[in-house]
Amino acid sequence: MATTSHAALMDEVYRGQRHIYDFTRKYYLFGRDTLIEGLAAAPEMRVLEVACGTGRNLAKVGKAWPGVRLFGLDISAEMLKSARAALGGEARLGEGDACSFDPQSLLGEPAFERIVLSYSLSMIPDWQGAMDHAAGQLATGGELHVVDFGDLEGLPDPLQTLLRGWLAKFHVKPRTALPAVAARIAAARGLSLESRRGPLGYFQLHVLRA
Repeated sequence: MATTSHAALMDEVYRGQRHIYDFTRKYYLFGRDTLIEGLAAAPEMRVLEVACGTGRNLAKVGKAWPGVRLFGLDISAEMLKSARAALGGEARLGEGDACSFDPQSLLGEPAFERIVLSYSLSMIPDWQGAMDHAAGQLATGGELHVVDFGDLEGLPDPLQTLLRGWLAKFHVKPRTALPAVAARIAAARGLSLESRRGPLGYFQLHVLRA
């Protein structure tokens, strides 16, 4: 029931926004291209973006790392309309829940060499479950790359308050506990962890390696 209600909420949020999403988000979703540059993906590697939205990141991954195999899933059928239009046959896409998707039945693959979570955990109610589930879909030697809003502590207090309030209108909440959760998941699954704090704490970047 919770999954159904969240899917409906995301469809409501993005039904109109999906048409201008990429144009507007480039001004404040920083760190996404840094994540893509750090994928170090080789040809034939399977790259999955969980909560792929409009497909913007997957398109850039395909250009940055030619020969990779692209996959994406999203809980919003509305966002997938944009992703399918943008990517065509370049990626295999499916509608699924980040917390419980079955990669084999949804995308035809049992695991992936690279998995991406880009500014999605701040919108997923059970974000810790989503991150752990993604880590569980890594192939041997695979990597989970995560970028999202940071603690924002380097911003002046009035700007912090303004930004948090504006993000809340879109059901976005920065996950200040993300570094600790990433460390816990890495330890539990026997993964190494590399973390980076963006300028002014605006974004955080984590890489969990199998």
